[in-house]
Amino acid sequence: MLSRKSFILAATSLLLAASTSGIALGQAAGFSLEPNPANRLHAEKVDAIAALLPPDYKWAKDGVLSVAIAAGAPPIATYATDGATVVGFDPDIGRLVGEVLGLPVEIVPIAWADWPLGVTAGKYDAVISNVGVTEERKEKFDFSTYRIGIHGFYVKADSLITSIKELKDIAGLKVITGSGTNQERIALEWDRQNREAGLAPIELQYYDDDAAASLAISSGRADVQLNPNAPQAYHAALTGDTKLVGTISSGWPNPADVGITTRKGSGLAEPFTAAINHLIETGTYAELLAQWNVTPEAVPESRTNPPGLPKPPAS
Repeated sequence: MLSRKSFILAATSLLLAASTSGIALGQAAGFSLEPNPANRLHAEKVDAIAALLPPDYKWAKDGVLSVAIAAGAPPIATYATDGATVVGFDPDIGRLVGEVLGLPVEIVPIAWADWPLGVTAGKYDAVISNVGVTEERKEKFDFSTYRIGIHGFYVKADSLITSIKELKDIAGLKVITGSGTNQERIALEWDRQNREAGLAPIELQYYDDDAAASLAISSGRADVQLNPNAPQAYHAALTGDTKLVGTISSGWPNPADVGITTRKGSGLAEPFTAAINHLIETGTYAELLAQWNVTPEAVPESRTNPPGLPKPPAS
């Protein structure tokens, strides 16, 4: 989705733990963080889909599909127990797409903020890293959708807050979110409408890393955290310290799609979309979602350049 400090830094404390006991951590959350797990899914090449690849496309590395990924937070993308291999749902979907197309895949770890320049400059062929489809981005990039964006409301496990479904439910709460993000935009808009309705204002809190945010929740300095759901679900499964009390589209009030991102007009989007739809049709996609515990983020079909989040109003 849109650049978010909280998403990029969400796994700081978890990664430190994973370096010493990664297999146990993965098992606690329901999946493996080994670099080459025995249950890794695979797909066969489909010649008809591979034939959709543009014959004149100049690959970043000859004969290889180069995929950039920011190893931000499990289960979307993180480092394996060897501290070097990038694992998670995003790298796995990239590898499976490559297998359908008959291409070996090279995962290129990047900083999330670097992806637009890297794709434009041809440093890699695609980025698969929680990039949301927006109308503004579609002017420069093509998208093949493979997940939907969901934000989660998480509270302390023994919190008296049991459900957050509508605007009034956050009135008067101390809310942790990421600065300059979609989730902050949502929180501010909910707060504005609540104030207009005469309800108590919220208090927004910002933290530089997940450990600090978790401490704020556990100590009662904050009531709820609103950030991307998958990393928070991982943390909740791992520690038992927090619980989910509500979800919301990361593009609220619009639906939000996440897509494999390629250079505009490169010709890669259509074969990528076809490859994802093949994985959906064969059931491999559903298996992968379940394997990484992100089934709620499933798309019914992959689409090329669907309507994206609207441009922000001109200032």
